[in-house]
Amino acid sequence: MKTSLGRKIFAALLLLAAVAPVGAASLDADLLNIQQTWARINYSTAPADQKATEFGQLATKAAALAASQPGRAEPMVWHGIALSSQAGAKGGLGALSLAKQARGVLESSLKIDATALSGSAHTSLGTLYHKVPGFPVGFGDDKKARKHLETALKLNPAGIDPNFFYAEFLLDKGETALAIKHLKIAQAATSRPGRETADAGRRQEIAALLGKVGSAGR
Repeated sequence: MKTSLGRKIFAALLLLAAVAPVGAASLDADLLNIQQTWARINYSTAPADQKATEFGQLATKAAALAASQPGRAEPMVWHGIALSSQAGAKGGLGALSLAKQARGVLESSLKIDATALSGSAHTSLGTLYHKVPGFPVGFGDDKKARKHLETALKLNPAGIDPNFFYAEFLLDKGETALAIKHLKIAQAATSRPGRETADAGRRQEIAALLGKVGSAGR
């Protein structure tokens, strides 16, 4: 009897071991698809209104993935990124409600796992607080922007995105020398497998910003 029970437990453990990696692999594949779709939209030459529509569709897709994975922060982070990107493409006061939605989703993801995707929620929140207008129009806040961006850097000190967005923030605050330092770190960041389009687009932005800083210093 004990032997039979032991075999059943062993069989159950084998089944769990077989099923769990498949679920994780499926989530990873879904996330990569969202990441790659985001990069295609973001770095395309399509008109802003078309990008806003496509980012909205991507946000819906990411929200559905997040709903199917309630214990995972990663799809929530991408839902927030898609919403904030939609807000950026839409522009104007009409984008503020989308930015607020993005903030709410990203803050909720932090409660599940603040380190998910190497702290990308902090990078996105910092960028939102930096770029959204302040009171009384919006919720922009330089102190919160700096706090989130610096937290993102602690979690991913050599990452291309946290260094780039922190450098953007620093340039706006007149901290040019430190901004250049972080732009160069971003420029030297290791390429991310499967994120070739995003990395190429970001490197172009880094080069453009370094060129702008260099031109201003002449």
